[in-house]
Formats: sequence, C-alpha cells, structure tokens
Amino acid sequence: QVQLVESGGGLVQAGGSLRLSCAASGRTFSSYAMAWFRQVPGGEREFVAAISGSGGRTYYANSVKGRFTISRDNAKNTVYLQMNSLKPEDTAVYFCAARIVLNSGNYYTGGKEYPYWGQGTQVTVSS
Repeated sequence: QVQLVESGGGLVQAGGSLRLSCAASGRTFSSYAMAWFRQVPGGEREFVAAISGSGGRTYYANSVKGRFTISRDNAKNTVYLQMNSLKPEDTAVYFCAARIVLNSGNYYTGGKEYPYWGQGTQVTVSS
C-alpha cells in the first residue's frame, strides 16, 4: 500500500503559476501510474493529468492541455504538476492518485482506476 501527501497549493492571481508535489511512500514508486484530479465543492472529481510509471507517457484533460505539465522523479518518489497561466476556473482541491501497474508504460484517466489517494491541496486562483 502506498501513502500519498500533496503540497504546493495556495492562492495565486490569474495568469500565475504553481507547482504541486505529491510524495509517495514505499520503494517501488516506478510500479505506480500516477494522476492528478481536482474537485470543486458540490462537484464531481475531475481528471486533470496522468503519467505512466516510467514517466514516458502523459495525458491531459483538454481544459489544461498546454498550460499544465505532469512529471515524476522516481528517485524521489514524487510526482509534480506544474500549472502555468492559471485561470479562476482552475480553483479546486487537487488530489494525486496512484495505482500499481504491471506495464510501466500504462496510465489511466478514470478516478475509479485509482485505489490510492492523497488528502488534497487547495488551489485558489483570483481574478
């Protein structure tokens, strides 16, 4: 079982940038596909970005493509979400998620695919 801890959220003006981090416990981090999701109060959890265990494949929601970048450092057991050109509609609680994969090239975009979740970090973008 892996434990996930997000950090890096905060308040930023529209057009600004933030980098979220998600630190994972365990010694086989590269065996986990990782993803970021976000959720606003009263809303459903929304897929943001995913990355394969090896880091070689990534996938983004259309709403963030070209502005957000997901990456990982398997030596540090950490996945990142670099968020640029932030918009007020990016305001949400951001969660990282993990699942074990047999193929390090796989990633997943559905929330139900991930059994492990962090506690979330708040991102607020002011206009």
